[in-house]
Amino acid sequence: MLTNVAAVVFDGVAPFELGVLCEAFGLDRRDDGVPFLDFAVCGPEPLVRVTAGFSINVEHGLDRLEDADLIAVPAVPRNRLAPDQVIGALRKAYDRGARILSVCSGAFALGQAGLLDGRECTTHWKYTDELAARFPEAQVVPEVLYVDSGQVVTSAGTAAGLDACLHIWRQEYGAAVASTVARRMVVPAHRDGGQAQFISKPVPACESEALAPLLDWITAHLSDELTVESLAKQVHMSPRTFARRFKEETGSTPYNWILAQRVRVAQELLEATDHPVEWIAAEVGFGNAATLRHHFGRVRGVSPQQYRRTFGRTA
Repeated sequence: MLTNVAAVVFDGVAPFELGVLCEAFGLDRRDDGVPFLDFAVCGPEPLVRVTAGFSINVEHGLDRLEDADLIAVPAVPRNRLAPDQVIGALRKAYDRGARILSVCSGAFALGQAGLLDGRECTTHWKYTDELAARFPEAQVVPEVLYVDSGQVVTSAGTAAGLDACLHIWRQEYGAAVASTVARRMVVPAHRDGGQAQFISKPVPACESEALAPLLDWITAHLSDELTVESLAKQVHMSPRTFARRFKEETGSTPYNWILAQRVRVAQELLEATDHPVEWIAAEVGFGNAATLRHHFGRVRGVSPQQYRRTFGRTA
């Protein structure tokens, strides 16, 4: 269980991405029912210059990493190597089983430490080619918001760092706690890691306005049979045009977007209710418990029953 988090900083760290980690893990939200995390910022030097032209005092040295369950690296300079002490500390923490998170260009420090070799990872879309070139053993996934490869989680730019942090909150403490943290930060509680970082082709205003209410309608009718043909008819498009516009607007196919919503609502029902899995499967549109188990296990990595035992209201 996640109880102790450390953010690693050195000269050239980006203050906003560091702030993402402080906001996500460093605030005491016990009044809202959120578990308290022991959080610290640490580094090899007591004074660190940030990219915005000022310096910050760092109270903890790298020995603080020895107690951390999660070690987070915010955006750091890509054009120079991270200090040897930082690389050694990251490797040591990884070897003892600590989880490692990077935000934006923090992935380059993880690559320098050899923690990306043989695993899928990402960074800001502007730097994915550079990351792949510098660390050819890494399996760089361009344009996604974040990649969870188990012990190592890498995320794209600033907002995607928040998504990755909320993903970790959700994994450790469930959707209700993650939603509470997100609500305090006034950000969406969940954006799937595979969602596109940016929309490469702008959507015409009239069609974008048509899709926005449709997404709300879909989430309210997940138990219905939802097909590309029936949804396209609602917004007066051909199925082919609808599928293309949907991908441009959301970064996902209609099928995958609806699947993600069904899993998300099933997750909330498993936490908040005692309804049987068969009932939940029908409620969210999976039809039967076997289909729910298949998709839930593929997306969340555990069965619905295991998830409920961990995060259900009686857990």
